[in-house]
Amino acid sequence: MSFEEQPDFARQVADLNKYGQALNRCETVEEVVSLTLEAMSLLFDLSYSTFVEARDGELRVVHSTNPQFTPGDQPSETAQRALESGETIVETGVSAGVADHSDVTATLAVPAQMADEVAAVLVARSTSENAFGDEHSRPLEILASHAATAISNIRSRERLERARQDLETRKEMIELYDRLLRHDLGNDLQIITGFADAVEAQVDGQTAEYAGKIQRAARNSADLIKRVGDLVSTLEQQDEPEPRDLEAILAATVSQAEDTHGGLSIEFDPAEFEHRVYGGELLDSVFTNLISNAAVHNDGDVFVELAAATPTPDEVVVRVADDGRGIDPEIREDLFEMGAKGPESNGSGFGLGFVRALTESYGGSVTVAESGHGGAEFRVTLQRV
Repeated sequence: MSFEEQPDFARQVADLNKYGQALNRCETVEEVVSLTLEAMSLLFDLSYSTFVEARDGELRVVHSTNPQFTPGDQPSETAQRALESGETIVETGVSAGVADHSDVTATLAVPAQMADEVAAVLVARSTSENAFGDEHSRPLEILASHAATAISNIRSRERLERARQDLETRKEMIELYDRLLRHDLGNDLQIITGFADAVEAQVDGQTAEYAGKIQRAARNSADLIKRVGDLVSTLEQQDEPEPRDLEAILAATVSQAEDTHGGLSIEFDPAEFEHRVYGGELLDSVFTNLISNAAVHNDGDVFVELAAATPTPDEVVVRVADDGRGIDPEIREDLFEMGAKGPESNGSGFGLGFVRALTESYGGSVTVAESGHGGAEFRVTLQRV
């Protein structure tokens, strides 16, 4: 008999939906585990229930009513098969047990997944059923889907919280350096500039030329300190990440970039970016910087491809690839450090550092590699809502 043909079908669906709502209110994975096992015990006539968490492709038992398992154990082969296949696995007879002479007669392993990512595996075992049918697997799959959604949301919140904490630590360090630069070094530069002005007014020839170079170097350094201070002020004013419409942000950024930079052509399909992501008011600055870099640091006409990598339930990756000169592999690792720049760059070196600081403040990341067009490809990873 199918799940829909069960006499208590409507009641069971209603109960599953109630548990789904309760799971979405959970604050920790431990709460999800406890509530899921409670549902498995109350809604299904099961002898043993096991919750197996999946992280980075690895499985571990979180909790089980089966005395054969303790928290932290490796699960059975049945759970591993459910993880690898992404499909419900049913075992009967001898293969259903986890030990010799087991009284288990049937095992059901259901992957809890969103899209293609498995967050957990729910394993049910019976000592009375000879096999698990659709009336067992379908409702357990519904419960597993609710559990996967809850875990995915919790992990997203955890990543955002870690990003916020990392950002606060980074801000404190930047603020310290900013105060040292503006106060100590800034005062010294004023003295150097003042004495250089006085010397230049009293000498001529090569000595005057040297005095002029000292003046220019001091003023350039003072200008650099001011720009660092402006950057720090911008980061300090960053708001908490909120849900943003990625498609609208990129569409506006592309339009503005094409109006600003002659000879720049951008391939962009808005339909690829119909996602909501976490970001602040300056999220558009991340993509403006990357597209402008391609236009400014390459000669002649420049082509930029804006494309989305295959999204996961938690993340979306925006690829910004150009056909320019590319970036020397030797400097890629340090490219996002504040002040870092290539040997032929005339910029300040803060643009990409700013991009990384903003992206990480939203719980994301940015990397660079060689693009398929021969230039550079930046990959911006953002958290999905």
